[in-house]
Amino acid sequence: HYEVSAMSPIYVPGKVVLRKDPPAVWAQGGDLQYPITVGGTTYMVHEFRTVGTASLNVLKGGNIEYLIVAGGGGGANLYGGGGAGGFRTNAGTSGANSTSENPLTVTPQAYQVIVGAGGAGETGNQTSNNTNGGNSSAFGIVSIGGGKGGRDLAGATGGSGGGGGSWGDIQRNGGLGTAVQGSDGGQSGAIEAGGGGGGAGQAGAAGVSRAGGNGGNGIISTIRNPAGEYFAGGGAGGGFNTGATGGTGGLGGGGGSTVNANGTNGLANTGGGGGGAALTSGYGTYAGGSGGSGIVIVRYAI
Repeated sequence: HYEVSAMSPIYVPGKVVLRKDPPAVWAQGGDLQYPITVGGTTYMVHEFRTVGTASLNVLKGGNIEYLIVAGGGGGANLYGGGGAGGFRTNAGTSGANSTSENPLTVTPQAYQVIVGAGGAGETGNQTSNNTNGGNSSAFGIVSIGGGKGGRDLAGATGGSGGGGGSWGDIQRNGGLGTAVQGSDGGQSGAIEAGGGGGGAGQAGAAGVSRAGGNGGNGIISTIRNPAGEYFAGGGAGGGFNTGATGGTGGLGGGGGSTVNANGTNGLANTGGGGGGAALTSGYGTYAGGSGGSGIVIVRYAI
């Protein structure tokens, strides 16, 4: 509850914001809550960063903007990079470079918010035990977790699809991305090269002759930073055998692939896919990178 006077204080942890009129919307909740000013308009921003379930308690309803990013998929420990988590927003370009989603009006109540975990990277020899990322959701809107990268198989379907695995000269398809959330993973190369995981804004690149494909780039959001920042980049694919190279992770937290090392993890709270491992010999020697956890960001004008 808050009282409005001629100069009403709005309390934010560590700050006091003064304004003459009552805010159109007011809510509590999230790991972080802070004001930003963009073009003369002040917004209250709520960030949900911790994996699991939380609540946004709306005290006064109205129009809000959101960004909902799911967890990225885990990379294979040889070949395919993990796909980025699904990216959905009504504050700019949405996933798969689609138009902004519909305006959203909230009413006074507690809304459940779920932040998805990043998928696990593959370990061991030919286990395919890497996993898709976890879904994120709020206000009945669901972003799908990124697809895991393929080892000897096709990449998994997800918010963005995982990169295809390889087996000798057999090519495997990248996983499919979800409409208005992300892009497809890249196909594996004809000779021992994994495809890059799809990003929210760009498909993963195909692997080519022992060179892993790059992860697809994510999409820029300005919901909390007027300068813009990328979310939901795909993980890189890795190659195998003499002369193998790994790809580069997509912009937006996608994990990279370095020869004879574990795949790089996707960046936390970006939904970036995990990098697939690249190696010159020794199956199962290194682990695929884990996907980055998702995030939910809400803002409204005050």
